[in-house]
Amino acid sequence: MQCFRALPTALRTAVAPKAATAAFSTVQARQQASAYDNVYKSPFVSSGQSTTKIPDFSKYKSSGSPTGNKVFGYFMAGTMGVLSAAGAKATVQDFLVNMSASADVLAMAKVEVDLANIPEGKNVIIKWRGKPVFIRHRTPSEIEEANSVKVESLRDPQQDADRVQKPEWLVMLGICTHLGCVPIGEAGDYGGWFCPCHGSHYDISGRIRRGPAPLNLEIPQYEITEDDKLIVG
Repeated sequence: MQCFRALPTALRTAVAPKAATAAFSTVQARQQASAYDNVYKSPFVSSGQSTTKIPDFSKYKSSGSPTGNKVFGYFMAGTMGVLSAAGAKATVQDFLVNMSASADVLAMAKVEVDLANIPEGKNVIIKWRGKPVFIRHRTPSEIEEANSVKVESLRDPQQDADRVQKPEWLVMLGICTHLGCVPIGEAGDYGGWFCPCHGSHYDISGRIRRGPAPLNLEIPQYEITEDDKLIVG
């Protein structure tokens, strides 16, 4: 201070304002830094340490032991799995039961007919699986007529021998292959069957000869036993 007083008056006049300004700037900078620290300082950082303060979550923890909680969780998961499996099994069983054939349908899976009761030259219609089945006891002349047809001229070429197991017995489904109508027996231009719905004519072997039907009358699966029993199905 004495040195400052010893300076010439002109030099003191020039230095004094600059020193005061510098001191004021230093004080102001410290105040701003302190205010910045107070505003942006993290609440999780202590005043005397630089480590992060971890929140206390103890009040959210279960009072039971960790091992007990795991056992309970495994028990609940296993119980839900067992219940889900049981429900899925019951659903599948109900679906299969509903989709399976009923008792009356299973009873009609096979039909047995005594051929000895059907006279020669006559037709018999039976019901099998909800469909009509034509059974024709053919005469020798009808068998000869069926074999004399030129197969090459047929719309659906098929030998008569390929449609019967015994020449005198013709067994076929009574459903027109055009639109599913039921043809009339012993009618038509070829002495076989005639469908009045759309005019399809079938011969004595059940083969399509005229009209819109594309195929011959279908032959079902059947068997003729040694004692003249017909089993359809």
